[in-house]
Amino acid sequence: MLNTLDVVQTTVTSAEEDQKTIEQVIYDSIVEARSACGLHGDSSKECAVAWDIVEELQAERSHRSQDIQIKTSLDQYCFLNPEAAECRVYDV
Repeated sequence: MLNTLDVVQTTVTSAEEDQKTIEQVIYDSIVEARSACGLHGDSSKECAVAWDIVEELQAERSHRSQDIQIKTSLDQYCFLNPEAAECRVYDV
């Protein structure tokens, strides 16, 4: 049996192949979760797993947005010149 993380990874991978956005995948997962809760009841294992998948997908979206941070010109300069005096970081 697949665990929640495997399902999320499979969903994200298949969505990337189909050119779906993460928003569309999350929306589809929410629809599936609501359906699972409607069929099996709000306290069922299927309902809990479906909402776990939605939560993991939302976390993936959050992690992806953190990876795409806009760098300042100083950040770019320090990336290219880490030894520069302006780029030194001291621990106190």
